[in-house]
Amino acid sequence: MAGPDIITMGCRLNIAESEAIRNMASGQDDLIVVNSCAVTAEAVRQTRQAIRRARRERPDARILVTGCAAQTEPQTFAAMAEVDGVIGNREKMEASAFAPVAEKVRVSDIMAVRDTAPHMASAFADHARAFLEVQNGCDHRCTFCIIPYGRGNSRSVPAGAVIDKAKELVDAGYQEIVLTGVDVTSYGPDLPGSPSLGLLIERILKGVPDLPRLRLSSIDSVEIDERLFDLIAHAPRMMPHLHLSLQAGDDMILKRMKRRHGRADAIAIVQRVKAARPDISIGADIIAGFPTEDDAMFENSLRLIEECDIVHGHIFPYSPRTGTPAARMPQVDRATIKARAARLREACATRRDGWLRSLIGATQSVLVERSGLTGHAENFAPVRFASAQAPSSIVRATITGLENGSLIAQEAA
Repeated sequence: MAGPDIITMGCRLNIAESEAIRNMASGQDDLIVVNSCAVTAEAVRQTRQAIRRARRERPDARILVTGCAAQTEPQTFAAMAEVDGVIGNREKMEASAFAPVAEKVRVSDIMAVRDTAPHMASAFADHARAFLEVQNGCDHRCTFCIIPYGRGNSRSVPAGAVIDKAKELVDAGYQEIVLTGVDVTSYGPDLPGSPSLGLLIERILKGVPDLPRLRLSSIDSVEIDERLFDLIAHAPRMMPHLHLSLQAGDDMILKRMKRRHGRADAIAIVQRVKAARPDISIGADIIAGFPTEDDAMFENSLRLIEECDIVHGHIFPYSPRTGTPAARMPQVDRATIKARAARLREACATRRDGWLRSLIGATQSVLVERSGLTGHAENFAPVRFASAQAPSSIVRATITGLENGSLIAQEAA
């Protein structure tokens, strides 16, 4: 085995950071790094499960745990017999953190961090697209969210460092870059001149002319300003795919979540984007069973899937996170939460199936994954090819059918 084994839980930002860790810890064949997620109690449980599985499979390996769950509850993982060390989110960006040391827990105060690492990975073992961190941390305090305590306050990577890394990734053969962060649309106020995310994207598109495809990870709809909107709507190298952090479709629940948008705001931005760019696809995060959510409030979230044409739905059953205000609110019972999450997933699946079927017969530009047999269209529709294509290439493909949630395609004549 060449280099460390990295187990990544959670978000695209973790994927990017895991690849940076792979590079920093290269040569340590005896090392397993579990890059954890803390977004839900289930994510923490799955992290513990992954640690135990890793120990069973490689009993002689050294196991280090890092990421948001390690940052927010380091003693939970330090107490596990399978774990050799716990590293905080700041420490994991330093190569020295992965060397054997006597100290088991190395987790500093994330709120004291004022910079973010511009040295994100230049190789992505399992993806044809690269994930590039441009921002980290969050200044908002949604009542359900523990992540600011795992990531710290918002901080941005200077544009020059982002552009240099983007050029490096393109030179390495990547034809799509996904800009990632904890709260990507908050990019810039901490930098000289307070540049916006839209300005950063303009600079990337201008400074890296050989980059064919640029995509955004999850963004906050309320922070889409006119500059960013114009790029989403009209820049051809910006992919027609938005994933919005909506969380709920009921105004009272949104208020209790301490979100900064209302139901009408979410619907309005989707309608406006779709009017400007009809081929754009919409994804969204939605929480099922937030505290105090009654049947009528839930139905408002359920209807949001149709009203915002959500075809990439990420549904999260609410779970209380110790230390958050929502954990102290009146809770919805677990059976109801589970049932509501199932209904939201079913509604998203129905919407997605209809959308995918509407693409049959169309020609799509598809980025082929490393296998040569699968890929993603510009609108992030999953595609499976009838015959192998050149890995990491962009091909024009005719959609001929739909099978097991993926479009079936053949290279266009």
